[in-house]
Amino acid sequence: MTQTIAPRVRALVLLLLAALCALLAGAGPASAHAAVTGSDPAQGAVVDQAPSRISLTFSEQVALSGDSLRVLDPEGKRVDTGEPSAVSGATYAVRLRPDLSDGTYTVAYQVVSADSHPVAGAYTFSIGAPSKTTVAVSRQGADDGVVGWLYGFGRYVSYAGFIVLAGGAAFVLACWPRGSGVRPVQRFVVSGWLALTASTLALLLLRGSFTGSGKVSDIFDLSLLGQVLQTKTGAALVSRLLLLAAAALFIAVLFGAYDKREDPQEKRDLTFGLAIGGGVVAAGLAASWAMSEHASVGLQAGFAMPVDVLHLLAVAAWLGGLGALLVALYRAPAGAPVDATAVRRFSRMAFGSVVALVVTGTYQSWRQLGSWSAFTDTRYGQLLLAKIALVGVLVGVAWISRRWTGRLAETAPAAAEREKVGAGAGASGETADGDEAAAVQPADAVEAAAVQPADAERAAQLARQRAARDAARQKRLRDADPNRSGLRRSVLAEAGIAVVLLAVTTVLTQTEPGRTEQEAKAAASSSSSSAADAGTSGALTLNMPFDTGGRDGKGVVTIDLDPARVGGNEMHVYVERPDGQAFDIPEVKVEFTLEAKDIGPLPVAPDHLATGHWSANGVQIPMAGDWKVDVTVRTSEIDEVTVTKNAQIG
Repeated sequence: MTQTIAPRVRALVLLLLAALCALLAGAGPASAHAAVTGSDPAQGAVVDQAPSRISLTFSEQVALSGDSLRVLDPEGKRVDTGEPSAVSGATYAVRLRPDLSDGTYTVAYQVVSADSHPVAGAYTFSIGAPSKTTVAVSRQGADDGVVGWLYGFGRYVSYAGFIVLAGGAAFVLACWPRGSGVRPVQRFVVSGWLALTASTLALLLLRGSFTGSGKVSDIFDLSLLGQVLQTKTGAALVSRLLLLAAAALFIAVLFGAYDKREDPQEKRDLTFGLAIGGGVVAAGLAASWAMSEHASVGLQAGFAMPVDVLHLLAVAAWLGGLGALLVALYRAPAGAPVDATAVRRFSRMAFGSVVALVVTGTYQSWRQLGSWSAFTDTRYGQLLLAKIALVGVLVGVAWISRRWTGRLAETAPAAAEREKVGAGAGASGETADGDEAAAVQPADAVEAAAVQPADAERAAQLARQRAARDAARQKRLRDADPNRSGLRRSVLAEAGIAVVLLAVTTVLTQTEPGRTEQEAKAAASSSSSSAADAGTSGALTLNMPFDTGGRDGKGVVTIDLDPARVGGNEMHVYVERPDGQAFDIPEVKVEFTLEAKDIGPLPVAPDHLATGHWSANGVQIPMAGDWKVDVTVRTSEIDEVTVTKNAQIG
């Protein structure tokens, strides 16, 4: 039989690899996060007359709030009026005051993309002529700060709660029905329900501040909560709470009526009903993530969402069932130990889950990355490689657990016989002691009858002691079994790896998909190639060493300006260590000043594209001259330096 199965397994592996190659080779462009694709006035533009409104166009439709689009004058005062509104498609606008004076204005935006991720940024334009501006727009990311950390932690707890709830219940129904009456297993599943419910409520409260100001004081702002409830993410969280109410009823039946059923036919019928109902509730809970995150937008969203649901269910069945098995192995009472049959059933369920994870994970990887190079060239791909490595280690440890399970099944009859013999010997000894006591005092029968209540209490106490001794004896026999001890250790190792794997997965769901980052790198490479031909394009390259004086504070910042002439220019900023290795810093700012004409400083806030690489489009140079280029580099919270070079532009 082994010879028959092996070719099928090899064929399945080859089929999956062929499908993966075909998917990655035929990947087309897609983006799962919103990005600004145009604006009016354009970034860095100098207009003769004050516009009546400003508009921004995004790569996809976004969700707006009252402060999503703000326009600030050179003194930092707001000059926008009313709330932003949709103009057409993915273009949004906000009206301006009619009496705007000349100078440089800052447009700041903060919206929520269709996959629930906050997107923020800023740019400047000028009326009449550029001027100095006191506006300093914070570039703190949505994941930074206390609220961002709390939101990320809440997401982790919600994933863990779902896995424990759905996987633990699946383990009881499919692998170990006797576990419905085991108190530690009951507590394990209920703790999953409590964690998921509490984290969902917390995410609802945090969502408004997370996508808005990021202030802790806004967490309990009811007006923000009302706005959240009108969004796709808010609707998904509310739907999750409603499904958790149904899950509470499912748990009550599973650990109540189901555990008390003794008739085999009735128990089978109830098992079928619970499996159908529980499966529907679990799929609905998984869909609350799929409908509001990466799977809901971008390439093949209609197919990606059910694939994401299946992926989450497979993760829950494997890792949640693993947690329930671990609890059963360590905490189940001596009278109701988890048997080898239950472990074998879970092994089969875990194998099916791993197959589903491979298939769905392959599709998701292609959809979010699009090419082999994105695995190593993007942060999303690097995290995905770490996740794949952890899954590989987890599968290896699971294979060890499967071997221990086979040995446990082989030795189970002998172990049961040893327990029976041990229990019989103990009972015989106690019976002999009782008979001897009765033979010694036959004349005291009348007196014994007179004090029967006391004897009954004594007998009950002895019975409890015997039960405790029997349980301790059985536990010692089980603990002495090397196969059971080996299974415990391997399952514990699996659970530890699973905790780390879940953390990596949580970070992965909040990371920019690799397609967008790789496309940005390709555009930057093309721009660098054009800049290399300075004689033709007039591109300008400035290399400026810096030293902030702090740890990891030395390096070289390079400014590429193309075509380095009056009008719009494309600017790239590269930061490298002295050895030429690119590295990220918390902040980099660029300012252009034409001192001879008293123009500037003109601030430019480049967007981060990749490690050690920032870019800004539409950098406006209003006239030719000897421009001073100031680059401010910050390598820590307190270590900062500004380096300067002059260059002829135009």
